[in-house]
Amino acid sequence: MAQVVVGRIVRPHGLRGELVVEVRTDDPEARFQPGVEYATRGGPLKGAPLKAVTVRWHQGRPMIGFEGVPGRTEAETLRGVLLSLDIDEDELVADEDEFHDALLIDLAVVDLEGAHIGTVSRIDHGAAHETLVVKRKGQSPALIPFVADMIREVDAEAGTITVDLPPGLLDL
Repeated sequence: MAQVVVGRIVRPHGLRGELVVEVRTDDPEARFQPGVEYATRGGPLKGAPLKAVTVRWHQGRPMIGFEGVPGRTEAETLRGVLLSLDIDEDELVADEDEFHDALLIDLAVVDLEGAHIGTVSRIDHGAAHETLVVKRKGQSPALIPFVADMIREVDAEAGTITVDLPPGLLDL
């Protein structure tokens, strides 16, 4: 089993504590159901789980009512919280050019000559592309766009991501 981020709480909706969730999974209908308990990261919960009581869909996003979140005031504090589930590793196998976050985290990032740059600590999801956040020893994290022009190979078995970066990218 691997813990996989399936959504991020975006904002409250209405006065009854419902929350709009940004989908970060390939199977949202299965992942967002009443009764599902999510592990959390970020916000005031300090890792405490959230259990979905109600789920309804609006404009392609789930609006979820969680146990213990009775109103808008409580819901407001949950903005940005990441929701995770334990997923069977067999389900994480994606298309050849797609990679689940859980498979990329902790991989070593190396340049074309094999020199170690750092280790993937998380993946940030943006409107245009994903960004690898790479932890580097004694330096600030590197932000590497996860785009075909820069990512040459992802070798999960070897535990590496080979990159071809433009000059100066790591100096930012």
